Amino acid sequence: MSQSVYPLLYQINTRVWLTDLSQGLGRHATLDDIPDIELDQLASLGFDWIWFMSVWCTGEKGRKISRENPTFRHDFEETLPDLKEEDIAGSGFAIADYKVNPDLGGDAALARLRKKLRNRGLKLMLDFVPNHMGPDHHWVEEHPDYFISGSESDLVNFPRNYARVNTSNGDLILAYGRDPYFDGWPDTYQLDYSNPATAEAMLHELIRISYQCDGVRCDMAMLLLPEVFERIWGRSSRPFWPSAIKTVKEKVPGFCFLAEVYWDMEWTMQQQGFDYAYDKRLCDRLREGHARHVREHFFADISYQDKLARFLENHDEPRAALTFDRKRHEAAAMLTFLSPGLRFFHHGQFEGRKKHVSPHLVRAPFEQVDTGIKSFYNDLLTILRRSEFREGTWQLLECFPAWHGNESWDSFIAFRWKGKQGEKSVVIVNYAPYASQCYTNLCLPDLEDQQVLFTDLMGKSEYLRDGNHLMERGIYIDLPPWEYHIFQIEIL
Repeated sequence: MSQSVYPLLYQINTRVWLTDLSQGLGRHATLDDIPDIELDQLASLGFDWIWFMSVWCTGEKGRKISRENPTFRHDFEETLPDLKEEDIAGSGFAIADYKVNPDLGGDAALARLRKKLRNRGLKLMLDFVPNHMGPDHHWVEEHPDYFISGSESDLVNFPRNYARVNTSNGDLILAYGRDPYFDGWPDTYQLDYSNPATAEAMLHELIRISYQCDGVRCDMAMLLLPEVFERIWGRSSRPFWPSAIKTVKEKVPGFCFLAEVYWDMEWTMQQQGFDYAYDKRLCDRLREGHARHVREHFFADISYQDKLARFLENHDEPRAALTFDRKRHEAAAMLTFLSPGLRFFHHGQFEGRKKHVSPHLVRAPFEQVDTGIKSFYNDLLTILRRSEFREGTWQLLECFPAWHGNESWDSFIAFRWKGKQGEKSVVIVNYAPYASQCYTNLCLPDLEDQQVLFTDLMGKSEYLRDGNHLMERGIYIDLPPWEYHIFQIEIL
C-alpha cells in the first residue's frame, strides 16, 4: 500500500463509536458492525491512517479503580451528567492483555476490520503502551520482577505513587506508572526497564502487535529513554527504542511508529527511529496566539518537520472548538494541517464537539453538530487531497510591511507548496485579532511580463496580478482578524 508524503491520520475512540452504533442497532456492537459506508467515507475524505484507540483488553481491577477513584469520577460526571456505572469500562491505557477485547469481537474481528481497511487503501494504527501495564495483567502474578517495586516507607511517604498489591505469592508494593511531573496513574503499574527481561518481554509484545496492524502510536514514548527513566526511578536502563524499532521493521517492512512525546524531545525521538513525533509545541503556540512564535516554529529544518505529527486536539488535549472561537479555530487549522508532516485529526473534531471524553469512558454525551465547523473541515479536507499538499515541496515565505510604520505584517504566516507537476499554491494567514496588511514574497521566478491568476480555494474568488509587480514587491495582502487565503497560482 502506497502512502502520501504527507499523510492524514484519523483517531477514533473505538469504544465510544461502538456504543453509538449499539444504540442504533438495539444490541451490543463489535468491530464487525462498523458499517462499510463509514469506512468508505473515511477513504473518500483522503485519510491514509485510521487509529482505533483502546481495542486491547482491560480488566476488572482496572475498571474498579476507574469507578471508585474520586478524581476520575469527578471528571466523568463533568462529561456525562447522567453517568452510569456501565459507562466506565476502565482506561484503554491500563492494558490487561494485548489481545483485542472480547467485547469488541476479539482478534478475529480486528483482522476482518483490517482487511476492510486495506481494501480501501487505509492503514490501521493501534496503541502500544510501553511504560506500564494495568493491574489485571498476568505479569503481576507471574513476573513481578518486571515491575518497579517499592518499600513500606515509599508507600507511607508517596501514597499517590505506590500501592500494596495482593498476589497469590504474597503482598507486593509496586509503583504506579507515571509522568514525573504528576502523581502516578493508580490503575497502572510501572514496568522496570532496568531489568533486561522486562525489555525483552515488551519487545515480544510489540512484535506480536505488529502482525495485527500497520503502525503503533506509542504512549508517552519518551519515558523509556534511559536518561528519563533514571531521573524518575534512579535506575539505569539500556535504550529500548532503537533496537526495538529496527527489529520490528525488519520483520514487518514499512511498519510505522508514532511517538507521543513532550518536553521538546521530538528530535530525540526521531533520532531513536520514530517515523513521527507529536508536535505539541505548535499546538501550544497556536493557543497562545502569538503569530511570530508560530512563524518561528516553522523555521525548523524540513527534514525535522516532515516527521512531526501536527494536531489541534486529541484524546489528551482540550477540544479545538472549545479552545478557539470559530475564526481563530479555522486560522489555526490552516496553519496546522497545511504545514508539512503527518496531519492528525481527532474523533468529533469535524463536528465541532466541545466535551472532552476520558479514555476510561465508553460513552460520549450528545452534542449538536456545528454545521459551520463541519462545512469548513469538508472544504479543508478537499484541499488536502490536492497533490501539491500531499506530495509536493513546502517553503516558508517572507512577509514585509505594507508601508512604513505598519507593523501588522508581523501577524502573517505564509507557506508555498509546489507539486511534482508544477502546481503551485500559497497559504497566507493573518494570525491576529486585528486587521493586518503585508507584502508576501512568493519566490516565483520568471514572472516578467506575465499575468498571474490567484484563485482562492476556500472562497473561490479570483485575482489577476501583474508579474512584474509581483517580482518587485510580492503580493499585497489585507486581511481581517484570523482570516486567510489559500491561493492556487496559475501563470497565464
